[in-house]
Amino acid sequence: MPAAETARPFGALLTAMVTPMTTDGDVDLEAAAALAVHLVEHGHDGLVVNGTTGESTTTSDAEKAHLVRVVVDAVEGRAAVLAGAGSPDTRHAVALAEQAADAGATGLLAVTPYYSRPSQDGVVAHLAATADATDLPVMLYDVPPRTGLRLSADSYARLAEHPQVVAVKDATGDVAAATRLIPDTGLAWYSGDEALLLPFLAVGAVGLVSTAGHLVGDELAEVIALVDAGDLPAAREAFARLLPVVDVVCGSGNGALRSKLALALLGRIPSPTMRLPQAPAGEDEVAQVRSALVAAGLT
Repeated sequence: MPAAETARPFGALLTAMVTPMTTDGDVDLEAAAALAVHLVEHGHDGLVVNGTTGESTTTSDAEKAHLVRVVVDAVEGRAAVLAGAGSPDTRHAVALAEQAADAGATGLLAVTPYYSRPSQDGVVAHLAATADATDLPVMLYDVPPRTGLRLSADSYARLAEHPQVVAVKDATGDVAAATRLIPDTGLAWYSGDEALLLPFLAVGAVGLVSTAGHLVGDELAEVIALVDAGDLPAAREAFARLLPVVDVVCGSGNGALRSKLALALLGRIPSPTMRLPQAPAGEDEVAQVRSALVAAGLT
């Protein structure tokens, strides 16, 4: 089924938002609200807060709740707001899901439990418990490079039967597997990797959860719209123009740091500050990102 005819429970383009911080390392709620508005005004119909790019492992539960409330209030219903409910502790993941719902989130991003590397039965039980915690729709997040495990086809089939599970953020890099899983599960599939956006759309994905969208949201939305319209040559041409930005944001393996740095250089957030163990960019990396922004015509 063409992407344009497929249900998009969270829209077509979402960005996993960074969490702006002051130079002292405090969460900057005012900057988060302003960034959310900027993204919604530039191509986005969904946002993810408290995900990996949002440094969820170093923010407190209270900070997470404040971020959800501030972003929900800022976008005023113009975009879906998914809140990360990720933890290797199922009880904690459930608590995060409940607090996100109370804070006004319109959906949840539920990542497979990391570090402990449970069995597939354990993973399914963990994600089902997270989904059971609220009435919010859930996007599963399959990202084996970060979690050390991958959802099996059987686990996908079992989770797809859950009424709250409606979508997947696929960061496995395995387009061939998605080709089978999309029709088999009936779930709305989102690429979790900008570089694979076109291949995923070609096999039935409905959109993208991005980091480069911090900088090129309108342009990524245009690529998806061109695919919807069946104009693949134009989509390829439009996407090729974005590759330098995708490379600079995603190429280092630290999209959060590169996104914050680029946003700060462009004046869209006050500071690129991150919390340890994420160290600040060195002079060479700052120069590299600045040069890439100039080359891409963003500054």
